[in-house]
Amino acid sequence: MARLSEAEITARLETLSGWTRRGEEIVKTYKLSTFPAAIAFVVQVGFLAEAAGHHPDIDIRYNKVTLALTTHDAGGLTAKDFDLAAAADEAMG
Repeated sequence: MARLSEAEITARLETLSGWTRRGEEIVKTYKLSTFPAAIAFVVQVGFLAEAAGHHPDIDIRYNKVTLALTTHDAGGLTAKDFDLAAAADEAMG
């Protein structure tokens, strides 16, 4: 998968709510109601990621889940990152 241009990254980032760019990755922290809700969300994201063949870095801190996405094989951001970000947002409802 090809890396996105700076213009493409900017345009795709504008379509997502709450995601920010941090170097060669996009990052978002979700706040859930409880720790079990956070774990359930991570499980949902895990299934989405496995189906997409694209796996985020996940940090869980009680009821907060931070996802960080980049395409390591491409050395930066690709459409896969933005597609999985949108799917994670949709999983939150």
